[in-house]
Amino acid sequence: MTADSPDQPAPHALLRPQIALPFLIVALIWGSTWFVILGQNQGAPASWSVTWRFVLATPAMFAVALVMRRPLRIGPAGQRLAFFVGLTQFCGNYNFVYRAEEHLTSGIVAVMIGLLLVPNAILARVLLKQPITRRFAVGSTIAIAGIGLLLVHEAREAPLSGHVVLGVVLALAAMLCASVSNVMQANETGRALPMVSLLSWAMLYGMICNAVLGWITAGPPVIPSSGAYWAGTAYLAIMGSVVTFPLYYNLIRQLGAGRAAYNGVAVIVIAMLISTVLEGYRWSPLAIAGALLATAGLVIALRARKPVT
Repeated sequence: MTADSPDQPAPHALLRPQIALPFLIVALIWGSTWFVILGQNQGAPASWSVTWRFVLATPAMFAVALVMRRPLRIGPAGQRLAFFVGLTQFCGNYNFVYRAEEHLTSGIVAVMIGLLLVPNAILARVLLKQPITRRFAVGSTIAIAGIGLLLVHEAREAPLSGHVVLGVVLALAAMLCASVSNVMQANETGRALPMVSLLSWAMLYGMICNAVLGWITAGPPVIPSSGAYWAGTAYLAIMGSVVTFPLYYNLIRQLGAGRAAYNGVAVIVIAMLISTVLEGYRWSPLAIAGALLATAGLVIALRARKPVT
């Protein structure tokens, strides 16, 4: 984590309607997408479901870039970065997430992905020379302990099939793919590009990679006929990808990356509540303790601003 710049707004800035409203919208949408993914897994193989999501999202994101009058010519270096982001974020990350939700509840997967802060910080330290604060390290340790309790609870509740372990491995792989993508976007090439332009090309490359992976792993395209499936796909594509990314990056511009990342904690809370109501997630004392530890640890980590001297 890096220190906030001196011109960052006061903490109460988050309460201003022009900031609080998009903050809430992003948290509600991203918190709900974890559950919607379950329906996609039941309608088609994971890779084809991810492909259809970006078949819808990609042209919409290009349209956003055109409406915002952002240049779509990003140069060879930009195209290489876009391909890398598409491969890791919009192909690898999403494929692993969809498959993880075949073995774990959506709330648990959301909590695990919430630990993205940890590999992000480590990779940023190694690749971008960004410092890690003591508070961030303490918070991350607490959050990991909480995740451990949640996973112990999940293993106790799940059938004796070993699928919980597979789900954990898939979720960790998803987290690492997203982390590598997030850090690489912050390199010199990424900082010089309009975000919506980079995202448009990255989604296009991700869509192509997903289609290739789908054909290799599941055969020719599987096109579901269910209206509910396509409604869920449209929600994930338009609301979960196209609407939220511009809102979230605008929050980053107004609040700074540190404070904007508080959104991740809200997303986890919403995802766990939805999992409780719609998936019948059962809260034991162990799970409650784990959720409280994970949330507390994330809040502590996200509040870290001053680098270690």
